[in-house]
Amino acid sequence: MPGLRESNGTSARRTESEGVNVRRLRIRRGRFEEREFQVSSVVVNVHERVIPASADAVGKMIDTLGSPRDQIWPHERWPALKLDRPLQVGAAGGHGPIRYRVESYEPGRRVRFRFLSPEGFVGTHGFDVEDAGEGASKLRHVIEMQTVGRAVLNWFLIIRPLHDALLEDALDKVEGAFRGVGPPRAWPRRVVFLRWLVRKSGGHRRRK
Repeated sequence: MPGLRESNGTSARRTESEGVNVRRLRIRRGRFEEREFQVSSVVVNVHERVIPASADAVGKMIDTLGSPRDQIWPHERWPALKLDRPLQVGAAGGHGPIRYRVESYEPGRRVRFRFLSPEGFVGTHGFDVEDAGEGASKLRHVIEMQTVGRAVLNWFLIIRPLHDALLEDALDKVEGAFRGVGPPRAWPRRVVFLRWLVRKSGGHRRRK
């Protein structure tokens, strides 16, 4: 199916396409036979921003992910990203109910995490930075995954709006480190409601 491109402000974009649940009913020897094919969706979600600092400077911030001195993750407003060891291939952890493991890591340039949960998240997410010229750099976060079964709706209705708000807060944090910190970004009402709903259900508690 064709992808759908949506604008989410000057620093974010999403490209997503969704599968279709197909159910076939037919009669054989007087009986109904049902064949159901599981719904799935291909997700490519990109947030990026030009930062007024060199790629080396921003890359050093990527290296702090998951540490007590994390300079990228907006733990001031969201569940912290925590790992079971310093950032390296094989380190496992996550934020809130989302679990993942470091699949690849190039210090000062990029890191990719492979999802372990929730169920139905099959793919990766991570940060990378590249030179943007004139002393600036481009910081990018990318999710590339397939959602399967109930995860299709969980992503579309709940996780995606929260993820988009969190990543914009992360980019604000990095940009603010070089431009000066401004007032916190106001969340859309949908995000405020979802945060309340997740908190009430205990969804921000870390899974054991």
